[in-house]
Formats: sequence, structure tokens, C-alpha cells
Amino acid sequence: MYDIDTDVRLHQYKDSAIIKRLLVYAKPFWPILLFTLILMMVSVGFFLVEPFIIGRAVDVVAGNERRASFDGTGIDFSLLTIYLILFGSAIALSALFNYFQTMLLQKVGQSIIYNIREEIFTHLKFQDIEYFNKVPTGKLVTRVTNDTNTLNEMYTSVIVTVFRNLFMFFGILIMMFILNVQLTLYIIIVLPFIVIFSFLFRRFSRKAYRLVRTNMSRLNGFLAEHLSGMKIVQIFNREAEKYEAFNKQNIELKKSFMRQLLVFAIYRPTMYLLYMIATIIIFYFGGLSVLTGAITVGTLIAFHNYLGRFFEPIQQLAEQFNIIQSAFASSERIFAILDDHPKVLDSEDAIELNDIKGEIEFRNVWFRYVEDEWVLKDVSFKVKPKESVAFVGATGAGKTTILGLLTRNYDIQKGQILLDGIDITKIKMASLRSFIGQMLQDVFMFSGTITSNIKLRSDAITDEAVIEACKYVNAHNFINKLPEKYNERVRERGNNFSAGQRQLISFARTLVHKPRIMILDEATSNIDTETEQLIQESLKKMMNIGTMLIVAHRLSTIQHVDQIIVLQQGKILEKGSHQNLLKKKGHYYNLYRLQYQDQQE
Repeated sequence: MYDIDTDVRLHQYKDSAIIKRLLVYAKPFWPILLFTLILMMVSVGFFLVEPFIIGRAVDVVAGNERRASFDGTGIDFSLLTIYLILFGSAIALSALFNYFQTMLLQKVGQSIIYNIREEIFTHLKFQDIEYFNKVPTGKLVTRVTNDTNTLNEMYTSVIVTVFRNLFMFFGILIMMFILNVQLTLYIIIVLPFIVIFSFLFRRFSRKAYRLVRTNMSRLNGFLAEHLSGMKIVQIFNREAEKYEAFNKQNIELKKSFMRQLLVFAIYRPTMYLLYMIATIIIFYFGGLSVLTGAITVGTLIAFHNYLGRFFEPIQQLAEQFNIIQSAFASSERIFAILDDHPKVLDSEDAIELNDIKGEIEFRNVWFRYVEDEWVLKDVSFKVKPKESVAFVGATGAGKTTILGLLTRNYDIQKGQILLDGIDITKIKMASLRSFIGQMLQDVFMFSGTITSNIKLRSDAITDEAVIEACKYVNAHNFINKLPEKYNERVRERGNNFSAGQRQLISFARTLVHKPRIMILDEATSNIDTETEQLIQESLKKMMNIGTMLIVAHRLSTIQHVDQIIVLQQGKILEKGSHQNLLKKKGHYYNLYRLQYQDQQE
């Protein structure tokens, strides 16, 4: 269940559950990750010997200087040269292994994110219509793009890097013990404070990151909605009000970012303060040890170098906490999508249909969107194969709902819907929908060409079939006059075509996929008279192809259908042909007379 305002599941995922699920995505790449881990360990090994070599080189220089001051001999550079060569080699090899490790990690990370994006999109493809009505598109886009990018950074920068820093941390600790046990024990005094502050940082940063992702999601949703509806905003002169609404959400996002930065701004200086305290301890007690001859100057320098590197992985882990917290917050939102399963599903015994006649029957169908608010009440009717049926009635009578139930956009609560005598819940949805073509009032067109919008990327449909379909529905003439004809570019949502042109293209799109049942939902409500005549001619032709269900407010467009079903408040009032219903002088007669008077005026 979703909190509609925040788009977050009402329960939150535990870190252990998130980690477990994230590791599942990495499972196919374990061999590469293991090899990367080995490369990382070798790179860390070379990195750890660098301070030790520096310390020995310093002792060589100091020893040479003492010998030269006592006996007047020259300085021996041979041993120093060897240490410098070893030091340079260690740096070069560490960098080389680190390069290969980074390249492999990026490749694995991109592959994992590719799979996650694919899984989210595939999951959304099969979601219920109700889900898309509840969750804003902008928020879903954020999940597929921004949130997966955050996970990419975690896979490429964190998983192996965390191991690297842990190896560095314990490796440096071991090297420090090898150099001097007493000084190392002094450093360990600081460790409990590091653990405490890191735990507190983890707790507060998680909340901060979750708030950032929530506010970013809200802002993206706001932008997606209002940029699409900018024409309405301008028509009603609401720019100032919408700016204020945007600014309010923008300020909230800024505040959440500042809160996140504040948490990190407190943590990092705290780590630096602990580092400086440890440095003072080292130089004080280490300096005393040098003066007493317990350790050499080179050992103290090497120890200080290790101390700096000791805090480096801790600092990096703190930064990686940022990435981890952000990734966990993003993971929660991604898993919230993946864990919200569609309610309308194929039954275990669902069958595939090879072909259908197109007989439709509603038997005592009851349906509601909201509890105790029935939209359809005991609706029963039968449509014969290749028969054309129109549904009329006031807004909210249940006309469009009937069409949506036939394609199983929703499942009914009572009754049965039969296709060729088979309950549609016993038919696989993909099979059911493959025989149904829909032409809606608001025609959606994708960016691309006219041809690609008709074919919908189907390789089985030829260009000749597209042209034939367009000729059949009277779309060929206007398409042929375009500069690029069938290759004319379609801008976003087809806004470079008129409503009538888009509707004719949608007719061709439906026809070329050879449906046995055709659904028209207010397909002629927003077009001019000339285009309506073309569509009327197309409808008459298409009625001979298969069963046709029509919802129309213009009663003039349905006079030639075989049966008209009149609905009111979810119930069937009348059924019959146009002429028969006019003779009855009932509800349909009154609707027709009112509309005819309006047209006359």
C-alpha cells in the first residue's frame, strides 16, 4: 500500500533486507567481482608497503649522515636508490592494478543497472491501469532513471571499495603493530569515538537521504504534470500560482539537501578532529621514544604516514556512507515498485486462444472502483459475432467501464464476462487483448514516424499493409500530402497533427493488427464535421470486419449500429436498434430529441 503524497510504502525496509536483495543482482557477476577483489587486495598490498619503504629510506639517509659526521666518509646512495626504486615500483603497480579493478567494476556496475532498469520497466508494463492512475508518471520516471543511477554509483564505487577500505584499515593496523605496539595501542584509544560518531552519522544520514529522495520525487512529479499541462496553465493565467507551488516544493528540496549536508558537515570535521588528536599523541609519545632511542626517526615518520592512511579509509567510508544511504533510500523506492504486484493476473489454468468469433456476453455483472460505490449494477447483455453495439447514457453511467472490463483493465466483483462462451478470467490476458483493438478519444502517439506509430514496432506488419489500412480508413490522402509521407516525424504525443488526423491514424493502427473485436470510446467527440464524415465512412467499413463496441455522445454516429444499449447510473434502461428505441419514446428518444434540437439551433 502506498502513501499517495510521498509515494513511499507505509512500511520501511530493513538494511539487511535491502543488502540481501541488492546482492542478488550482483550474483551473476560474482566471478568478475571476485577477480576484482583479488586485484584490489594486490593494489592495497603495494599501497601498504609505501610508508614502510619511506621510513627505511629516511633511516638510510640519517645513518649515512651520522657516519659522514663521525668519520668524514662520503654518503652511500646505493641502498637509498634501491628503496626509491621499490617505492616508485609500488606506486606504479598499485595504480596499474587499481586501473584494471576500476574498469571491471564499471563494466559490472553498468550491467547490473541495465538489468535493474529492465526489470522495473518490464514490471511496470504489466501493472494494472489503477496503479498508473494512482502514481504520478514523474515519480515513476525518477525511479527508472535517478534512483537506478544512484544504485550504479553504489555498485561501482562502494561494494569493492568498502572491502578495499576494510583491508586497508586492518592492513594498516597490522603494519602499525609491526612498527611499534605501544604507539598503536595509543591510537586504538581513539577507535571507540570513531565507532560512536559513525553510528550516529549513519542513523541521521539515512533519514536525511530518505527525505531528499522523497522531495525530489515530488518535484519531478510536479514538473512532469505541469509541463505537460502548460497550455492549460497559460489559458487560465495561473502562471504565478503554479510558480508559487513549484517554488514551495523547490524550497523543501533545498532544505532537505541542506539537512543532508549538515549531517555530513558535522561528521567529517569530527573525524578530522580525532585524526589531529591521534597525531598529537603520536608525535608526543613517538618523539619521546626517538629521544630515548627506542625507535628511529624513520619509524616515527613511517608511523605518522600510516596514521594518515589509517584515517583515509575511515574518511572514505564516511563518504561511502553517503552513497550507501542514498542507494538504500533509492532501493526502498525501487523495491516499493517491484513489490507492488498487479491485482489483475492470469489464473493458473488460463488458456491461449488461437482465434475467436467475437461473441461477448455480460452476465449479471457488478463492479465498483471504490468500496460500496457500485458503478455497474447487475448488467447483462449479449453481443453476437460481427455485431455492432453502442452504449449511450450520461457521464458516469458506466459506458467506458464496460469497455475496460472486457479487456481486463479491472476485474469484476460479481457476475461473469464471457468471450465465445469462455469466462475471460480463464483466458490469458495477452491472448485476450491480442484480439481486441481500441480507438480512444485521446489518441496517444509515440515519438517516431507515422509508420512506426501504426506498426508499433511489429516486424510482422509490412509497409504495404500499413498503406492498405490507411486507404481503408481514409487516412492515406492526408498522409500522402505530407512532405515525408509515411515517414513524417511525429512529435511528442502527436501534437503536429490535428485531432481528426490522429484519430484516423489510430483507426489504421487498430485495423492493421487485425482485431476480431473493435472498441471505440468517444472516438468522434473532438473532431470537425469534415473529418467526422471520413470517420463515419471508415466506421461503416470497419463494422464488417468484426464485433464493434462503441461509446459515443454524438447519437448521429451510431444510428446504423445493430444494437444500442442505454445506461443510467450503472443499470441498463433500454436495448434495441435506433429506430426501435425512437418508437418506444423512452430515455433514448429524449436524449436524441435534445441532441437534435441542439444541432438544429
